Amino acid sequence: MCNYCGCRDFPLIGRLSAEHEAIADAAGRLHAAVRSGDADPLPALDALLALLMPHTTTEENGLFQELRAEGSLAAAVEKLCAEHDDIHGALGAVDRADPDWPAVLAALDRLHRHIDNEEHGLFPAAVIALPIPAWDRITPTAGVAH
Repeated sequence: MCNYCGCRDFPLIGRLSAEHEAIADAAGRLHAAVRSGDADPLPALDALLALLMPHTTTEENGLFQELRAEGSLAAAVEKLCAEHDDIHGALGAVDRADPDWPAVLAALDRLHRHIDNEEHGLFPAAVIALPIPAWDRITPTAGVAH
């Protein structure tokens, strides 16, 4: 994950980056379970999906919404949303009676590239593109004294 541009100092980016780390770890566990021939990698798949679904909802309903409104990164946001749909579709539609593990491994590769694109492309660009009022709207406020 990126640590050089300072974008993680923005609370929402910091949260999304931490979630990316957890997602990458869960994807690694699923990859290892599939590759090792474990009898049942499905719990690792379920653990990944449990992290992935709320994460993408947060991205799409917060940061991505603001980036669409700002406009300069709208095409990149649309591409990333299409990748969300692709990855969710591939991982969420696994036939539990007869899993297509090569397709799952291919989706994990796409997930890895997707996270890399957000961490090293979109997140630093968002810090530059979005005005402070946009960050105020999407910054988590839980635990902050008013």
